[in-house]
Amino acid sequence: MARPEKIRLGEILVQQRLLSEEQLGLALTDQKRSGRKLGRVFVENGFVTEEQISGAIARQLDIPYINLKFYNTNPAVVRLLPETQARRFRALVLEDRRTSLLVGMSDPTDLFAYDEIARQVKKAVELAVVTETEVLQAIDRIYRRTDEITDFARELEQDLGDSVVDFGALAANPGLEEAPIVKLLQSVFDDATQVRASDIHIEPQETRLQIRFRIDGVLHLQTEADIKIATSLALRLKLMADLDISEKRLPQDGRFAMKVKQQRVDVRISTMPTQYGESVVMRLLNQGGTTLRLDAIGMPARLVERFRAIVGRPNGLVLVTGPTGSGKTTTLYSALSELNSVEKKLITVEDPVEYRLPGINQVQVNDKIELSFARVLRSALRQDPDIVLVGEMRDQETAQIGLRAAMTGHLVLSTLHTNDAASTPLRLMDMGVPRYMVGSSLQAVLAQRLVRVICESCSEPYSPSPTERLWLCAEPGESGPDTAFFHGKGCSHCNGMGYRGRTGVYELLEMTATVVDAANHHDPAHFLRAARTEMAGETLRRHAVQLAVQGRTTVAEAMRISHQLED
Repeated sequence: MARPEKIRLGEILVQQRLLSEEQLGLALTDQKRSGRKLGRVFVENGFVTEEQISGAIARQLDIPYINLKFYNTNPAVVRLLPETQARRFRALVLEDRRTSLLVGMSDPTDLFAYDEIARQVKKAVELAVVTETEVLQAIDRIYRRTDEITDFARELEQDLGDSVVDFGALAANPGLEEAPIVKLLQSVFDDATQVRASDIHIEPQETRLQIRFRIDGVLHLQTEADIKIATSLALRLKLMADLDISEKRLPQDGRFAMKVKQQRVDVRISTMPTQYGESVVMRLLNQGGTTLRLDAIGMPARLVERFRAIVGRPNGLVLVTGPTGSGKTTTLYSALSELNSVEKKLITVEDPVEYRLPGINQVQVNDKIELSFARVLRSALRQDPDIVLVGEMRDQETAQIGLRAAMTGHLVLSTLHTNDAASTPLRLMDMGVPRYMVGSSLQAVLAQRLVRVICESCSEPYSPSPTERLWLCAEPGESGPDTAFFHGKGCSHCNGMGYRGRTGVYELLEMTATVVDAANHHDPAHFLRAARTEMAGETLRRHAVQLAVQGRTTVAEAMRISHQLED
């Protein structure tokens, strides 16, 4: 195709009636003041969308506009252009047409970029328009650091040779002979952040060291390396977390912070002695990429309204329940961020502090110095708080202090490990909390799980199996014979998994007068019947079925939630 020509973006958008003359004038003034690109000014001011800009450029230049969200890229073809140039020019090689390459660019009028790309790939270049946001997301997803991690691991193996690691020397001089370790760890963290991993598992096996990432709740093997580097890796990570490097026989916990792609990432680290060495698991908490709002975590609108009303009350205990990794803390912090104001004093008692919010007093529990939940909670109540968040109701003492605080004019938010909302008040009583205290202080229980969301780039209709159909019949009225169900066939956007991201599944039990009366009854079965009647069928299972009917998740994922509840 012919070499592209420079065009005036503002004039094109006005000609195509996507922008008014007045908006163009405002944007040009803003651009002169801020120095930002004109297209970015249009988008950030809400005048047009990135898709509208790309479509307008495509029509003007008579080249295709490609929505990368629905384009299945070939990583081998994409890598024909090195990552450095791809990021610099916001360009992606989309297709190899033998004599030419189809290249998507966010700005196809950039003549210098066009010439540099053609020189780099040594082929004729045909252009398509893509949005800048989508091309950067695709670059992050495709230019994985798997090969780089493997290379650094091999380099570390060669550096170590067969020698024994001198712990004393390394402790005295952490930088000594550690360049390969630092490079390896940096690459691992970069790659984990790119693929949205929540955890990194470094696990020594008999002959190999395996590194796995947990993505959307499922572990994926990242790479395998020689077992020789396991000790050095564990040592370096323990130094970063200020743990005892001489202690390898006992588990240790710690944390450290690092910057990955200009974003702060807090890392919680846990080490555990195993048969072949120390296993290290790291939880990644991205402090810059989380939207802490109740309406942004997947909670249905009607449930958001009810839950906001409950946490807006001046006192009482509100519990969020579910297994480890079900998003309980995120839900509580979403509520806390909405309650946070200058007029209210908020205190959190956590182990560990997972999110940092301005204007909130956050306390880290430390059992080594006997700074327990109960002790901190007692002190917190003397600080005249309006709202207290307790990371977890771990024992009878903590639960009773929290409930007494709720009885004396404080709003208390906390978590508990139970199977569903209905069984939570019974669990508190089982912990030794008096029935009257549960009935008078507990306001509501929100139970939740996380389900994987179908990748929208490869979502397609499918027919559920007979077993899945039978399971769906247990929720009458939610689906019928004509209901269309979807699954992901697997593509480059979701690494062939068919899922990308997760969303919450919820149920809410409000402690009405009827439920409180039942709680004071000595028959647990009587209370469970009253609680389920109060919930009117709005259960975790039903919400999961609704997500499957809406095409957000698969029937198999919804069934997985049901099996967890039955276990």
